[in-house]
Amino acid sequence: MEPKFAFFKGRVIPYSEAKVGVLTHALNYGTAVFGGLRGYWNESESQLFVFRPLDHFKRFLQSGRLLNMELPFSAEDLTGALVDLLRAEDCRQDCYIRPLAFYADEHIGVKIHHLNAEVSIVAMPFGHYNTNEDSMHVTVSSWRRVDDNVIPARGKIAGAYVNSAFAKTDALRAGFDEVIVLNHDGHISEGSAANFFLLRNGAFATPPITDNVLEGITRRTLIQLIRDELKMEVQERPIDRTELYLADEAFFCGTGVQISAITRVDYRDIGTGRMGEATARLREIYFPMVRGNNPKYRGWCHPVFESNHPAVSRDRTTVTVK
Repeated sequence: MEPKFAFFKGRVIPYSEAKVGVLTHALNYGTAVFGGLRGYWNESESQLFVFRPLDHFKRFLQSGRLLNMELPFSAEDLTGALVDLLRAEDCRQDCYIRPLAFYADEHIGVKIHHLNAEVSIVAMPFGHYNTNEDSMHVTVSSWRRVDDNVIPARGKIAGAYVNSAFAKTDALRAGFDEVIVLNHDGHISEGSAANFFLLRNGAFATPPITDNVLEGITRRTLIQLIRDELKMEVQERPIDRTELYLADEAFFCGTGVQISAITRVDYRDIGTGRMGEATARLREIYFPMVRGNNPKYRGWCHPVFESNHPAVSRDRTTVTVK
């Protein structure tokens, strides 16, 4: 179902009016960055909570900087614009939010300077990203993760996701639920669009950000929850491919996949072949938290249907990068 509205060129307008031409630079060359946020409906409070929007928009703006964009919005501005949009949509169910910053010039030529950047945000009802989030059977891809000196993996740069698409399509066509991609050193990097954790010998491990992974907001959240709530160790370190086969538990995490248990890899069971106890406990903490039901972490949940929220700056809508 299409959204009814979009934040586009500095204001909320009907979605049908948010249009770009086929010569748009970002469409032709992948010169765009995007983000992904979730809104969670809390039925008992009749409230929609957006999870960690300031952190997401800070990363969004940093991604733009990697493409030489100087966007005329702060993270607070974009949070305010998002609240305006969600109120216009009257969104009262779980939703997915997609901010996009893209070079809007309509001409031929590969570059990322002397171009005009636009920002859009849309939101739509959204449930599960994958059909099997409790017991995923994944494979290790023959495609390698893009390297920081090729396309910076720490930013959500649109063109880089062709790399993920190659890996994900091959995995799905082979009958798997998802895919794990290695970096050029042969270490585990991440999934097609998710960070990765495994549990082995009583400690969690996740690839460091220097192994060409996205600096995930959910990843950061779970590192804190594992340490503070589960009272378990988290190591940010390189992970060999064969460690995966010997893991006791493993899962993907991200805004889309949330916490998705991996129970088989390349026809090998992970642990018992079922979701592990620590992963299950982490999900029991995470899902009520994102709906605003844990007072300790309530500050991460931004309410939409309240009168006071940051106002978006509408004095500039595009910027020329010099």
